[in-house]
Amino acid sequence: MGTRSLIGIMHGNNCKAIYCHWDGYLEHNGQILYTHYNSAKTNYLVSLGDLSSLGKEIGVEHPFSSVDGSLTFEKYNELYGDMCTFYTRDRKENAPFKTFTNYQDLVKHANNSWIEYIYIMRDGIWFVDKMDGEGLRLLSGELLKLVKLETA
Repeated sequence: MGTRSLIGIMHGNNCKAIYCHWDGYLEHNGQILYTHYNSAKTNYLVSLGDLSSLGKEIGVEHPFSSVDGSLTFEKYNELYGDMCTFYTRDRKENAPFKTFTNYQDLVKHANNSWIEYIYIMRDGIWFVDKMDGEGLRLLSGELLKLVKLETA
């Protein structure tokens, strides 16, 4: 079962956002976004539309999965494991980014879509909303809490 998330970037009050089906939790998507995505790369990521899975690299067009039998899972992972897998680019579906006129509209959309995490970049800084009613927080602070829990 997927841990659904939204990944977005703010431009003034407008937010362009995409859906990501897999691994939306802090330890995966949160860590990847914080470590590997700056403003320019995030703008490009969002421009490509909804994701099946987020990778460290945006990558190139590739098969959506290894299920068709043309590649073993190991070979597929070796070739494409660090790349994002997009519904539009890699599966040829129509799944463009969505534009919201304010953050509240994005949250309404998330609440109606079983989204568990929202990741937003604003002015080059990552924030996360864990959909727990507490709103946006610095992603760096939430990741630091995870590290402290692991070392406690």
